Amino acid sequence: MIDLKPSINFWHDFKSNQLAGMWLFLGSRKSLQIVRPSILQLIFWGILGGCANTLFSWLIAGDGGTFNRQGLVSYALWPFIALIVGIFLSQRTNNSRLMLVPALLWLVLDTHIALLQSFIQYLGTLDYLPAFTYDYLPIIFMVLFVWQSLAVVWVFSRELKWPWWERGLIMIATLFTLVVWQLSVKDQPIWKVEENPPSISEQAFYTQGRMLNKALEQIQFGEFAQTHWYFLGVGGASYQDVFKSEIERIKEQFDTRFGTYGRSMELINNPETITQIPIATKTSIDMALRRIGQQMNKESDVLFLYMTSHGLENQFELENAPIDMDDVDPKWLRESLDRSGIRWKVIVISACYSGSFIPALQSPDTLIITASAADRTSFGCSNEADYTYFGRAFFDQAMRDQTSLKAAFAQAAETVAKWENAQGFEPSEPQWVIGKNMELMLPQLEQRLFPPATQIDPNVHVNSDNPAAIQPISAKTAQVATEVH
Repeated sequence: MIDLKPSINFWHDFKSNQLAGMWLFLGSRKSLQIVRPSILQLIFWGILGGCANTLFSWLIAGDGGTFNRQGLVSYALWPFIALIVGIFLSQRTNNSRLMLVPALLWLVLDTHIALLQSFIQYLGTLDYLPAFTYDYLPIIFMVLFVWQSLAVVWVFSRELKWPWWERGLIMIATLFTLVVWQLSVKDQPIWKVEENPPSISEQAFYTQGRMLNKALEQIQFGEFAQTHWYFLGVGGASYQDVFKSEIERIKEQFDTRFGTYGRSMELINNPETITQIPIATKTSIDMALRRIGQQMNKESDVLFLYMTSHGLENQFELENAPIDMDDVDPKWLRESLDRSGIRWKVIVISACYSGSFIPALQSPDTLIITASAADRTSFGCSNEADYTYFGRAFFDQAMRDQTSLKAAFAQAAETVAKWENAQGFEPSEPQWVIGKNMELMLPQLEQRLFPPATQIDPNVHVNSDNPAAIQPISAKTAQVATEVH
């Protein structure tokens, strides 16, 4: 028999119920000895719970969200079910005051969990959470949601001394229902971001082919007995502006500082440039490499290929919805480079796990630089940033300070390590791998890239060892999401 405490006054009952919720979280039957049920308490905690969950949902959605009534209805279903369970228990135990207890305890615990989740989510928006936590937060939040209901079942089953088989069946049924329900309604939060289906205009559809052909045609011949650098930039993922910005800035840097004007090309996936710049696909990359190979002097000219996007092991993302694109893998990229006939190559890849491309791309005539090791992520990709961490450290800083690629890489690797350490991120460990022939040839090739006349103007030098001076990582997704790429 459950002996419930009588109601005293609103605030006394409020404090007792709050304490009961804490004991419920621990799965203790003491929660039933403390709780003081009343209609007023049920309504009040229902409002608090709804507000707390709305706050959490709003923090996840960010500025682009709108109120979703369906999400609120989905949330209200659970305390309603708990109320029905309470009616059943009150009739089974002949205790009318027990009717409100399951719903009240569920709401009290749910409110505190939602507030805890909101606090964690808020820390994420301020980039105060270590990067590794973003992989586990959705799982933790799911476990908390499931436990708050299982805890109610567990406490009542022990207090009412249900048979072990009855207790087990109810726990399993509750767990199954909760998981299936949560997975089914995850797209119906209280505060929802309405996603507009991506589309491509008729103008862009017909313009892309002409833009690609024009870009290929403008690539100039190499000159006999002279060294020329050819630049090809690839921005892979369209849904984050940092890749577009990075390619545009680096191409301008190469054209104005390193003499690639007329011998440079950019391929970018981004909605803003769909009618201005050729998109990055495996087809356009292959065509660009072939054209550069046709135009350059194979014995004296060199290709600088820069690719920036998100990535997985052996995978460089190409995304430009609604177009269905294939990602770039190391084997395909090596085959495309071999088909182009280009001998001297400097390949720089900025993406998570980009070091996994090294084994397939290695050759005696190639220098490969990656923003991360094969088993590491890299950082700094967000819509607000102009560069990724590695892109800023290598191109915007080190390539302005140094007069060799090796020195620039060493400076960039050290700078990135400082930024990552300050943010508490796992080191990305940028990689440098150079072939024997390229190691001998590179100083001669660099004489064209870093002639004495292009020594740095200190007035245009941008330097920062402080990660706070660069664009911060955004954490949404999921969104408690992290900004690795």
